[in-house]
Amino acid sequence: MRISIIVPAYNEEKTIANVLNALLREVPDVFEILVVDDGSKDQTAQITERLVQQHSQIRLIRQVPNQGKTAALRAGFAASSGDVVLIQDADLEYDPVDIPGLVEPILRGQADVVYGSRFMIRRASRVLYFRHYLANQFLTFLSNLMTDLNLSDVETGYKAFRGEIIRNMVIETRGFGFEIEVTAKVAKLKCRVYEVPISYYGRTYEEGKKIGFKDGLDAIFYVFKYNLFTGVKASFTQIPSLKNE
Repeated sequence: MRISIIVPAYNEEKTIANVLNALLREVPDVFEILVVDDGSKDQTAQITERLVQQHSQIRLIRQVPNQGKTAALRAGFAASSGDVVLIQDADLEYDPVDIPGLVEPILRGQADVVYGSRFMIRRASRVLYFRHYLANQFLTFLSNLMTDLNLSDVETGYKAFRGEIIRNMVIETRGFGFEIEVTAKVAKLKCRVYEVPISYYGRTYEEGKKIGFKDGLDAIFYVFKYNLFTGVKASFTQIPSLKNE
């Protein structure tokens, strides 16, 4: 199967080259790496352009002005053509060495969607904000309550999908609402969802972490909106076929 990797990036000049080189190293048979520069004001796009000239797998999509992570992901999904599509943040909080394990259940025909969990089996994980852990656990519990999925980490940035599913999904949220919206819509479609353990190398706010308190409040609103008030037909432009049907 062809693997597409979507890399949303905003002002990540310090890490973007390391991320792309790690992806090429850890996923040598990757079909395409789509970097979506979301109106960066630094050298993120220019650094990516240089790597585009060196590696045929890398493509750059530029969004101007800045529209938020979900808009960047939406653009990346629409431009992708892989059988498997996964998300890689540009800040090195997630290690590309975990990607083969992330996509394996889909490649083996066992899963439609795979989440990389930072909590399922504890691997290397930077110890940071306790309040973020509590917020994540609360949102995961609330999401699970609505979807009847037994996820351990709904807010994980590592997610992989069968391409047909994510390209047909109607994604409406802005900012960091993607995690909650996509989980609700995957559950409505009755996808085969798996979790695999991953490492997590979190950043502090001083190092560039961008998520804030308002993002958490928005996520609570999205849990109710997309689980209670959005049907499966409104969630997809065309209902994808599932392997277990």
